[in-house]
Amino acid sequence: MSSTSASSGSTASSCRFAHYFVVCGVDADTGLEPNDEAGESFEQSPIRRSFKSKVLVHYPENTDKNPFNKTAINMLCMPRGLSFRTQADKLDSQFHSFTFSPDDGSRTYGFVHTFYEEVTDPNIITAMQTLCQMHHVEHQSSSSASSPSCSTSSSTSPCSSSMDSLVSSLEESDVESLAGIPGCLGCVGSFDLVRDKLYVSKALCLLTPLPFLQASRQFLSQLHQAVTSHVAPPLPLESYIHNVLYEVPLPPPGKSLRFHGVQRPIMCQRPGPGELPLAEYSLGEAFSLLGVSNMVQLLTCAFLETQLLLFSQDYQRLMTVAECVTTLLFPFQWQHIYLPIVSGPLFHLLDAPVPFLMGLQRRDGMQRSSIHLPHEANLCFVDIDNQCIEVPEDLPLFPDQTELIQELNLVLEDLMEDRRNGNLGGEELAVLERLQALARGCGGGPVSDGEKTLRRVFEEQEEMLRAAKLNIHLREVFAGRLATMFGRYEEFVIHTALDLDSWLSNREGMLSFDKGSFLSVQPTTHLRFLSRFVETSMFSSFVEGKVISCWADRDPLQQMFDDRLEKERLCETDKDSQNCHPRRNFTLCDSAQATECRLLKADHTAIHPHLLDMRIGQGRHHPGHFPRLQADVLAQGQNTNKRSSRVTASRKAEPRRSTTNDHSGADTGQRQKHTFTRNHLHQSTLLDPSPQAVSQTHREFVDVLLSECRLKTKRMLMERMGKESVELGPGEANITGLQENTLIHGLCDLLERTWGHGLQLKQGKSALWSHLLHYQTAQGKTEVPAESSGSEQKTDDEGALPMKGFLIEDMRFIQTMSKGMSELAQARAWIHLGLEKKSLSQHLKELLSNQKLLKQLYKPHAFLLCEEEREQFLFHLLSLNTVDYLCFTHIFTSISIPYRVVIIPMKKLSIAMATVNPWVCVSGELGDSGIRQMPKNTQEMFFQCKNLGRLSTLQLGQENSGLLAKCLIDCVMVYNEITGHTYRFPCGRWLGKGVGDGSLERVLIGQLVTPGAEEDSGRWSATPPELASPSQGVRTMLGSLSCRGRLLSVEVQESMREAANNLVKHFHKPEQERGNLTVLLCGEGGLVLSLESFLQHGFKSNRLFQRNVFVWDFIEKAVVFLEVDQMSDLQDSAIIKAPACVSLCHYVNAINASPRNIGKEGKFQLFVCLGIRDRLLSQWLPLLAECPLTARTYEEGALLREGAAVHSLTRILHTLNDFTITLETALIKGVDL
Repeated sequence: MSSTSASSGSTASSCRFAHYFVVCGVDADTGLEPNDEAGESFEQSPIRRSFKSKVLVHYPENTDKNPFNKTAINMLCMPRGLSFRTQADKLDSQFHSFTFSPDDGSRTYGFVHTFYEEVTDPNIITAMQTLCQMHHVEHQSSSSASSPSCSTSSSTSPCSSSMDSLVSSLEESDVESLAGIPGCLGCVGSFDLVRDKLYVSKALCLLTPLPFLQASRQFLSQLHQAVTSHVAPPLPLESYIHNVLYEVPLPPPGKSLRFHGVQRPIMCQRPGPGELPLAEYSLGEAFSLLGVSNMVQLLTCAFLETQLLLFSQDYQRLMTVAECVTTLLFPFQWQHIYLPIVSGPLFHLLDAPVPFLMGLQRRDGMQRSSIHLPHEANLCFVDIDNQCIEVPEDLPLFPDQTELIQELNLVLEDLMEDRRNGNLGGEELAVLERLQALARGCGGGPVSDGEKTLRRVFEEQEEMLRAAKLNIHLREVFAGRLATMFGRYEEFVIHTALDLDSWLSNREGMLSFDKGSFLSVQPTTHLRFLSRFVETSMFSSFVEGKVISCWADRDPLQQMFDDRLEKERLCETDKDSQNCHPRRNFTLCDSAQATECRLLKADHTAIHPHLLDMRIGQGRHHPGHFPRLQADVLAQGQNTNKRSSRVTASRKAEPRRSTTNDHSGADTGQRQKHTFTRNHLHQSTLLDPSPQAVSQTHREFVDVLLSECRLKTKRMLMERMGKESVELGPGEANITGLQENTLIHGLCDLLERTWGHGLQLKQGKSALWSHLLHYQTAQGKTEVPAESSGSEQKTDDEGALPMKGFLIEDMRFIQTMSKGMSELAQARAWIHLGLEKKSLSQHLKELLSNQKLLKQLYKPHAFLLCEEEREQFLFHLLSLNTVDYLCFTHIFTSISIPYRVVIIPMKKLSIAMATVNPWVCVSGELGDSGIRQMPKNTQEMFFQCKNLGRLSTLQLGQENSGLLAKCLIDCVMVYNEITGHTYRFPCGRWLGKGVGDGSLERVLIGQLVTPGAEEDSGRWSATPPELASPSQGVRTMLGSLSCRGRLLSVEVQESMREAANNLVKHFHKPEQERGNLTVLLCGEGGLVLSLESFLQHGFKSNRLFQRNVFVWDFIEKAVVFLEVDQMSDLQDSAIIKAPACVSLCHYVNAINASPRNIGKEGKFQLFVCLGIRDRLLSQWLPLLAECPLTARTYEEGALLREGAAVHSLTRILHTLNDFTITLETALIKGVDL
């Protein structure tokens, strides 16, 4: 299942070119067995049906470490079973390839040549004749009893479905001709023993450890040509098969090898060190089949490990596209189910709730709409024949996708131009001309045939060379892009373990890659793709391979990638080189030239086929019939040739070289231990269609889903808790808002795949939303029962959410807000809402409590019907309630949200609220609600407006109308009626004229608290509560100084430094992680309060009645003093004439002229905020300190009169000038500065 490099098969028991030779076809002993897995209609003519095939022979019997899997090979060689034909049908041969992976993670490739062979067994012929006669009689009887013309019926009628033939060679034209003839099944497509010859498909297969596509195809084609030729081959076919199995070695890395087929030599080659691994599947063909844009989208889906389903009528197209996709992933490797060809017995794997790359053959007349899959939320469906691709919703663009497509188009146009012209290259043409001249010198008629053969050989060689060059160019384009993106990945790999065993035992709890820091240095346009890619298994496996390389040999692909990165870095440091692109071009040219040299001139030549020790009379040639091979000479290698013995011995004596194309090293066992630990699914089980194996496969799927849930929730908790930690430092960049969205997106995908496993009845693309709709229907869409209304109202009185915990209510809200949203988008919105409300696990538990509905919707093997695993799954989701999420609020920003506002006065003065007509304006990250007037004689108000995001400030005011229009406000509570969030805005001050500072308007700073626990929010909230609005008890006023004692100068200065330091930290965080700036400016412990404490230190108080005096009083008098002195000719101070003095007077006068009645405390807050925004505060402070009024207003030990303290504070404020501060509208409303 785990995709390794193409060369991983070199770890097999031998270094042979081929492992097995296989023949599949009809077994005369068992006769005709219907292929029940094909899903065909019995109304179809027997000659058009498929029957079970068998592995007739395979040689050798077995090899070490690569046992022969007869069932899997038979299914992959003949995926649709046996097909029969008559002489009236097309009998063209077919070629396709396949691949499968043993449980050790290696890769084996199969190459299949399928042809039609005349049936000579009388039992098979008689059986087919009998079936056709029976079908003819049944069809005539059914036709007479029904409508005479079934061709006019709907597409779902039995007549049209009977055209769904399983024979891969049936052309569309054949189907159309058959479908247009009334009663066609009774005549055309039948078999008559006297009139017709019966043909049956037979497959020749060669299994190799490496993807030697061209060489294997040529060998099998020549073998078939020898069978169909009327002239016997020079040697029995056993000689050629024995030669390719036992006497043709793998070419050494960087070398080419020539071996001999039946008619002509065959060439194969392997890339050398530093070159990309062997890949002979034509990338040019894949790009031509799909188009460049579609291919880039498909690769994006592959990198993000979505479920990939390829769809085509041609098996080889499925294999070509699949192999090209995995090839272009270099240096990463596909880690999940990989089955480019899925035969009928394996259709249950389409129910796999894990990422996969599979290929499904299009049956004749089959359309996309007729394919119903349980998982479509994260599915990429690729219709190769129609050049159409369906990608998942919200698929991010590949980094620099537009430039990549342009580059690929240029490469394809340049390298495919000569092939369209059909011209031979210069060197090849010269060689051909010399050979033609030599042939003409011999004279005679057959020379023209020889010329045609030579030209055909050279054309094939030229085509293979052009395809190889195009592959190299296209692969280098993607390799270069990935090298640019991950050129510095090693800097972010974390090494913490002391040895491999300790790392393996603690792998889940260890952090191997600093994803947050890596993403922080990436371009913004790449983040959506990269944030999801770093969460994939292929990237995790790549990073783990880097960690393991400390104790074991590096993975060959990773070693090659690291070597390339090192060369790039050396190129960048070269003073003579402008950039690294020339070096990349050199690598490209070197690889292309090396490949061309290897293909034009063989470095090694294998042993020629030779006569074997066969009995007399065996191996005779029967044209048109593949002979029964002599088992005793093919079962094992025979060193009957001295040269063979010498070559074999010499190759065994060669030391194994560790190259990029070989998995070698003493620590291979440790690497395999790591690989086996990662993989949960076994390929051998996947390819076993027996009921026991299918049950075991789905059992493994259940285990994988549970394990994935455990790991995802653990990761989400670790990352979220890291963000909520109070400690700041190097670890504070561990997560960004984008990363959090990526993790939640992964959770949504997991839930979709879990709910899709074993699903047999679905509405739309979302399996989860389909289940919710069925549940809603089962509940009858009933309202909440009357008896529960009282408890619900009680919950409202306590300040909780009316519909919290009600699954149906949340669904209804999603349905009302989801105009134009797909089913998948609605399901994700519902998950986000449940996650934010901390009710996701509870809702899912309620959903799964309807056992009757579960059994109706799901098959017995479904995950949701496994009670123990289901409970563990819900428990892992319940753990997410320990952290706070605002995922719904931050994503669905344009929806309308109902809010509830409650004004809470001081208990002793609560009666005063009856005389006040207050208004509020709530502000958040996404905007404000506008002024909302409270109803008379009430303290509570409901309103609905566009989502405000996380609430930050609240403006509270009154119109100063009515008798005794003043009240002492304790706090204001705001409730989000959808998400259940409760915000508390502490006040603790008077609102009214003649009391306090005479303010008719307050700007309050809010904090998020747990509903129903406002008074103890800090204890129960997972997040440390944000700084609140300063209450009266916290505010330091002159009149209360004698009661509470004066603040020490050290405490005041420390408070100032802490407030400034918090602002600096705020701006040094990634933008997605920054909190609310207003809290840091105006909240408790913020800059405003700290500076107020500084200015209150040492303030004189000689008033008779100890009336409260505010800092704003001093600032106003200082400005009046400066303005008077400016107009006086007696004063000629440089300070008074400085620009800072002018700006100070201008700002203070503008604040006083504001129409807002915000009081003296509000004016001072506005003064500080405007000064820090416009970078003037650090200039105003020395001006106030040097003002002559300061000496009369402050005591001698006051901080404002100490030069060192003022200088220190000025430097602190000056550091804040480096940042751009944007103030909320609520803070500066009414002031035009």
